[in-house]
Amino acid sequence: MSESHTSIFLTGATGYIGGSVLARLLAHPSAETFNITVVSRQAEKAKKLESFGVNAVVGSMDDYALVEELASKAHVVIDCADADNLPAVEAILRGLRKRHATVGDLSTLIHTSGTGVLTDTAKGLYASDVICDDLNADQIEAIPDTALHRDVDLAVVNADKQGYLKSYIIIPSTIYGIAKNPLVEAGIQNPHSIQIPQIIKPSLGRKQAAVVGKGVSFWPDVSIDDVSELYIVLFDSIVSNPDKTGHGREGYYFGENGEHRWYDISRAVGEALVELGISKDPEPTSFTDEELIKYFGSVDAGNYAGSNSRCRANRGRSIGWNPKHTTKDMLASIKPEVEAILKQQGGK
Repeated sequence: MSESHTSIFLTGATGYIGGSVLARLLAHPSAETFNITVVSRQAEKAKKLESFGVNAVVGSMDDYALVEELASKAHVVIDCADADNLPAVEAILRGLRKRHATVGDLSTLIHTSGTGVLTDTAKGLYASDVICDDLNADQIEAIPDTALHRDVDLAVVNADKQGYLKSYIIIPSTIYGIAKNPLVEAGIQNPHSIQIPQIIKPSLGRKQAAVVGKGVSFWPDVSIDDVSELYIVLFDSIVSNPDKTGHGREGYYFGENGEHRWYDISRAVGEALVELGISKDPEPTSFTDEELIKYFGSVDAGNYAGSNSRCRANRGRSIGWNPKHTTKDMLASIKPEVEAILKQQGGK
């Protein structure tokens, strides 16, 4: 990245992760040397983004010709939009391949996946002792091709193998915390996570905390502040120390700083419901199959919230990532999240 200005195409700029990463890029010591382009479906948000000095294009990640064109103009693509949108990622890859062929540029692609790629079918009934270490490339390569997010991850790594870009995949776990930054204040960015609210909303609906099975399965967790910092630490490491920053098959970076049982989340939700006068008992009860269908769309989709996903983020730490927030902070974040959802629902 020796050019005086670094062209960056960032996807998902109005989302929870992408907006948090964008806010950090805008506050970066080298921000004046960045030419950042983003896509927004809403013209109003695009206009607001322009006021932050960002080139905002009105469009969608499903406009593959547009995505390909924007990627072809970028030395760095930071993809935070959708871990499972394979056609959009293929459009990014076509754009970067075209750039390599015409400019001779070896671009950087930082793609966002998720630790859903490690899940099993525990249904909350047992804890797995299998822990995936991101420094162990053989262990990651053994992940089944059929795993969640895996088709996109493999397409990204294969592009690195073909030699027209360098790929880096950040794999966040349960991300928590209400995002706070200037993009949130401007009404541009969604400040809320997805996974924990998927337990909170049904619990509010049934007025009793809920859990899949016994909730004894484990998942890792990471705060939104810490995981967005991982993108910046990785970006800076690619710039300053490219030879020691793993890419391709050595380029998977988990985002975790501790782990929890699903029961722990549900119990914290239950305690919040009792404190708010919504429930009389903080102890979670198991979802019925009918409830899984009602709240998640299907039994299988609901059972995802009872899977095991265990990992260690040693590769990020090896390049200087130092996450500050712990599982204790995650549990403390749940009551404010419950209150925010109640407010959204009009205090029901």
